[in-house]
Amino acid sequence: MGDDFVRKNRSIHIGLIPDGNRRYAKKAGKPVWHGHWEGAKKIEEFLNWCLDYPQIRNVSIFAMSTENLNRSKKEVEELWKIYKYQLKNFLDNPRKEVKVRILGNDSLWTPNIRDIAKELVESTKHYSRYILNIMLAYGSKFEINEAIKKVVERPIKTVDKFLMVREPLDLIIRTGKQHRLSNFMLYQASYAEIYFSDSLWPEFTRKEFDGIMDWYFEQQKKFGR
Repeated sequence: MGDDFVRKNRSIHIGLIPDGNRRYAKKAGKPVWHGHWEGAKKIEEFLNWCLDYPQIRNVSIFAMSTENLNRSKKEVEELWKIYKYQLKNFLDNPRKEVKVRILGNDSLWTPNIRDIAKELVESTKHYSRYILNIMLAYGSKFEINEAIKKVVERPIKTVDKFLMVREPLDLIIRTGKQHRLSNFMLYQASYAEIYFSDSLWPEFTRKEFDGIMDWYFEQQKKFGR
């Protein structure tokens, strides 16, 4: 079996950092939350694109960082409205065979987000073919610190089993011309290919996504060997 066949047929876990919503809104002369709503629409498109690739079995989306909660009260309120809408939409229109997990510091979630997230996770827990991780009020340092707290209580040699997401990332896509991970899944990103796009997230296209996937399939992972 050739290397090319193996690369194109193994399971892939994609991490997404959808950056550029606020700059998109500024360019359009509109309030920042306009960019966030447009970005939410793009997430819907992106997930459909991923389902067109049978190799993509896991997707982790950096929906909100803990630092995002330090933005203006109005912007944060709009963000919670968006996440409530999106989670409710996932609940009312479930994607076949997609298990949804909402992960992050749930003590920072609003009560209605907490309730919808619980219901959504429960309603999709029996699926196993695809996994969608929505990282909400999430930070990698928080995740690792929480895992370490659990490790010291049990006789185990690694933190992997206690991470919110155990599956290592294969490909990370970050839009918005920023070349950093911003505290996103640092442990899982150890050997991930990283693609930095110049597109603002609401302007990201299917053509660019397909090009990134072609680029990814050309990479050869050697894991330091």
